[in-house]
Amino acid sequence: MLRRQRGSHSYAMRVLRLIIATGVVLSAQQVPPITDLTIGQAVEAALRNYPSIQVSQEQINAAAAGIQLARTAYLPRVDALAQVNRATRNNVFGLLLPQDVIPSISGPVLGANTFGTAWGSAIGVLVSWEPFDFGLRQASVTAATAARAQSEASLKRTQFEVSVAAADAYITLVATQETVRAAQAGVERADVIARTINALVNTQLRPGADASRAGAELAAARTLLIQAQQAVGVARVNVSQFVGLPPTQIVVAAPKLLQLPLDRTVVPLDSSSNPFAVEQNAVVEQLKAQLKILERSYFPRFSAQVSTYARGTGAEINGHNLGGLNGLAPTIQNSALGFSVTFPVFDLPAIRAREAGQSATIRAETARSRRIATDLAAQWNRAVAMLNGARSVAANTPLQVAAARAATEQATARYQSGLGNIDAVAEAQRLLTQSEIDDALSRLSVWRGLLGVATAAGDIQPFVAEASQ
Repeated sequence: MLRRQRGSHSYAMRVLRLIIATGVVLSAQQVPPITDLTIGQAVEAALRNYPSIQVSQEQINAAAAGIQLARTAYLPRVDALAQVNRATRNNVFGLLLPQDVIPSISGPVLGANTFGTAWGSAIGVLVSWEPFDFGLRQASVTAATAARAQSEASLKRTQFEVSVAAADAYITLVATQETVRAAQAGVERADVIARTINALVNTQLRPGADASRAGAELAAARTLLIQAQQAVGVARVNVSQFVGLPPTQIVVAAPKLLQLPLDRTVVPLDSSSNPFAVEQNAVVEQLKAQLKILERSYFPRFSAQVSTYARGTGAEINGHNLGGLNGLAPTIQNSALGFSVTFPVFDLPAIRAREAGQSATIRAETARSRRIATDLAAQWNRAVAMLNGARSVAANTPLQVAAARAATEQATARYQSGLGNIDAVAEAQRLLTQSEIDDALSRLSVWRGLLGVATAAGDIQPFVAEASQ
């Protein structure tokens, strides 16, 4: 009996270990491994995952369908009809203006009014084709093609915006991490000096007020570190918004961004290649194509028509009904071949008004194109000025760090030898921490300046390639 219980217990333990191992394997399969993310990978992931790009892509698909719709206007129109009814057959002389209320009736006037009904049927086919249209259909196809070009330009502009936003979010995350690194170094220095002062206070070589001041400086340094860590969390969320990964899975790898980029001559601006300018030019071209449609609207419409049909009736010309199911089958056939012309005589004022409105819209969008070019030039000039300033700051911050570190060492040595006070040490440590933060951010400011110049120029791929090396 005891041996059986031991065997059951051993079997249960093996099953439990198998379940635990299976759960560990499944958990490892469900959680993606944490890998270093470069700025180039972040931009590529944003272009794949960000929803606004998918919206623009579907707009292109809709515009492509619009081109196919416009081309169907070249095809002949075929209308087929089949009808069965049972109705009265009274008819009167006279004219009836075109309307959609009173059903039409054919046949002679019988001179009598009766409520008797008879079966009637009809079946027919009408083929209509417009052999020429003075360029109206071609203008419609051109307008649809221009709409697709505008959608494609919008997609490229959206991709450009997402790329810039993802790159900027990535640089911001790196900047916050460098701030954490410098703040952590400040906490460590404050902790060292606090422990040193506490030892001096315990041996009554320094007053207790110095220990309190050192504790306050240590707490302030920790607060700065906590705030920097909070900024890292927010920046990581911003990056995850673009790359489609949970914030906890994002680990950046940006050794190149921690170094100063090469100082090279900035390429002159060509605003016409910027995606914003390209999209606006596509908008203007689409509006001009729509104006062509209006200009081709006030022309005659020619249609070649072929029709064949058959009708059946259960009534005779003398007023008698055939009865039964007579009239349910079409028995009388007719065919026709003709050519018709329609012309909207009084549509000219309305067409002219629409043309005037469309022309005004074109002028407005053309002015918007000039404004975009002006704004891009100003943006580029600001970016170049900020880049030059960032390079100057980055050249000066190493001197600032070296001087602050020397001042901290001197203040600490003077305090330990009894020649200085705690205020000088605290001030020197704060200055060193801020100098280290400024030095780290100054290099990233140069990269951000390069990103600003590339953004104004309309192409950040060279920047991404250089930053990802």
